[in-house]
Amino acid sequence: MKTVLFLIILSAVLAVGCIMQTAVSQERQVRALSTQDPRPRSAVLVELFTSEGCSSCPPADRALKFLAEQQPVANAEIIPLAFHVDYWNNLGWKDKFSSPTYSRRQELYVSRFGLGSSYTPEMVVDGRAEFIGSDTGAAAKKIFEAATEQKGIISATLAGDIISASVRNLPDHHPATVFLAIVEDALSSEIKAGENGGQTMVHASVVRSLSTLSLIEKGISSTEVQGAVPAVADLKPQNSRLVLFVQDNVNRRILAVGSIKAT
Repeated sequence: MKTVLFLIILSAVLAVGCIMQTAVSQERQVRALSTQDPRPRSAVLVELFTSEGCSSCPPADRALKFLAEQQPVANAEIIPLAFHVDYWNNLGWKDKFSSPTYSRRQELYVSRFGLGSSYTPEMVVDGRAEFIGSDTGAAAKKIFEAATEQKGIISATLAGDIISASVRNLPDHHPATVFLAIVEDALSSEIKAGENGGQTMVHASVVRSLSTLSLIEKGISSTEVQGAVPAVADLKPQNSRLVLFVQDNVNRRILAVGSIKAT
């Protein structure tokens, strides 16, 4: 009996040790990449597909918040977007930040990366790479790589509810779309049911609205774009920003990305 108990305790200690070793390894990868490249930072779009109904998602939510606040990759300006999908909503808890639009967006990546189905948490870097959203080591590596790729420049101004943007120096591309995301930080929810029932979840970089500003024809390198910023109920402008990005409609690569304050 004592031998069995000893073996159970030993197995538990080894399992905890493996988890801690993995976490330390990921942290070392992030630190290594934070000092690896002295060049100016290139903007990189990091998307997280997540849900309040998914018990595996809180660590990924924290990972995205860490990437946004700490900016740990030396050659990259990380621009984060948290898309709350709606396919968890019928499993005990409805995520108030979810939208079928975001689930459909993720489905495009399922096709792009040849996956069997959508899953959460999924992180996508610049439309080029996808992986489990809580893997900060993979995130740092893919962000570093994405920042070395050629990319265009977006500059924008806001006057009232009209946003004007200049898109310049896009790399060669198929037909592309200019998207506008309204993003809000410092959001929280008391989860009363589902896999995360009883928890208070704090969210960062939540996409409150995603709209299309313009289409860009194949090969066009520069253009001017203007459009109205959609109204979002209960949005706190002081905690919000507007993210503009250009995405290739065929291979899903992010061709340019930038952000400005929502006020």
